[in-house]
Amino acid sequence: MTTTIVLNPQLLSLLLTITFFHLFSSTAAIGINYGMVADNLRSPADVANFIITKTIFDSVKIFDTNPTVLQAFANTNITMTVTVPNGEIPNLSNGGAAAWVNTNIRPFHPQTKIKYISVGNEVLLLNDPTHISGLVPAMRALTDALRQAGPQFQDIKVTTAHALNMFEGVTVPSLARFRVDHAKTFFEPLLLYLRETKSPFMINPYPYFELNVMQNNVDFAVFRKTRGVFDRNTRKMYSNAFDVLLDKTYSAMLAVGFGDVDIVIGETGWPSLGDPGNVAATIDNAASFNGHLIRKIVSGIGTRLMPNRKFDASIFALFNENQKPGPLAEKNWGLFQPDFTPVYVSGALRDGPPPNLSNPDFTVVPRVPRGRGKGRGRIQPVQPQPNPVPIQTAPAVTNVKKFCVPKPGVPDDQLQRNLDLACSQGADCGPIQPGAACADPATVTSRAKYAMNSFFRIKGVDGACDFTGTGQITTVDPSYGNCRYP
Repeated sequence: MTTTIVLNPQLLSLLLTITFFHLFSSTAAIGINYGMVADNLRSPADVANFIITKTIFDSVKIFDTNPTVLQAFANTNITMTVTVPNGEIPNLSNGGAAAWVNTNIRPFHPQTKIKYISVGNEVLLLNDPTHISGLVPAMRALTDALRQAGPQFQDIKVTTAHALNMFEGVTVPSLARFRVDHAKTFFEPLLLYLRETKSPFMINPYPYFELNVMQNNVDFAVFRKTRGVFDRNTRKMYSNAFDVLLDKTYSAMLAVGFGDVDIVIGETGWPSLGDPGNVAATIDNAASFNGHLIRKIVSGIGTRLMPNRKFDASIFALFNENQKPGPLAEKNWGLFQPDFTPVYVSGALRDGPPPNLSNPDFTVVPRVPRGRGKGRGRIQPVQPQPNPVPIQTAPAVTNVKKFCVPKPGVPDDQLQRNLDLACSQGADCGPIQPGAACADPATVTSRAKYAMNSFFRIKGVDGACDFTGTGQITTVDPSYGNCRYP
């Protein structure tokens, strides 16, 4: 007698998810960013033991060359990415590279497996002309210093991490291009160096920070099933924002002749808690984004323009960090609390429960729109198939432009702190420098107002206007004269 067993589709999906995560628990090609801006973290030795014995991570990225951290990962199979602070870029390009290698690399490698050195972090976003112009010379000088240090250092690749403010305004993946003010002078020399040294192009693709350019479609950003978006130029359908950002990067590289350079993901993630009004930073959204992300990376399925391409990727971040400045969300990017307790189920624990993946296949196959010309050059939503999966409602979209300004009565010392924070965390503060369009009046109130709004625009979420309760959102444009607020 033959017995037929029929599995419920939901049960089958759960079993496949569990099987997937246990299959990859010891070999997942995914890493973690280990930030330390907190006063309650365990010792680096304890952290290293936790990562090695309890998690799926096989690489760790740090934002300096902390010797205690590097020593903690010696004689393990964990590979490391270390970072040269932005302020060290001029020193490297002016003869200091050999000394930097002797101090920060030679004592540790190869006992600690340093795979990448990131020279600076997001230099275009921080917009220091000295760092931008000196970056490629610093990278070349560092590569030469590693070669001169001996053959045991030849396997270390030198790169630099980029925020995604590097594109022109177009949102279509296939038509993305590097910013015209930097394409020839910055990106082409950089990519040429990376090709010559067989080093990767490192990016920090955060859908969370792109919500303002994707109509606040949180579900699309965190891999939930939606109708998807359609690129009419390639007739490719996109089921998630992460693939859009990777394919924009690839298209921009291809357009300047460097599509053969590898891409690695230095940072990506999602915060689990934000200030009141920040509807994006929630545990459910963070669990959905990082759970799907881990599955995607270890599966090696690639993207629509890079099918079956495998990426080195590091999630941001290992821990919630209670001393980070800025909005509450900045303190809550961690997969784990400092005592190693999971903030939510992400699939990062070796023997932990699998995440709840609402979109386990990363496929959306709606009907492809027909026709040419009309709408070309824009990502187009498409109509769902019959019997579509229910779509969770995204936050309401408004076309009213928002600005971030100080609340009335904020004292100058607090405004100065807001100004310093915004300019150090990615705001474009060039327009308030002496002689620039927004330099006058040269008061802390005027300068802080511009910097706070720039920070708010770059972050793209309402919570970025908190500034410890001293900022407020307005729809009144504060621009004046030749000073135009973004």
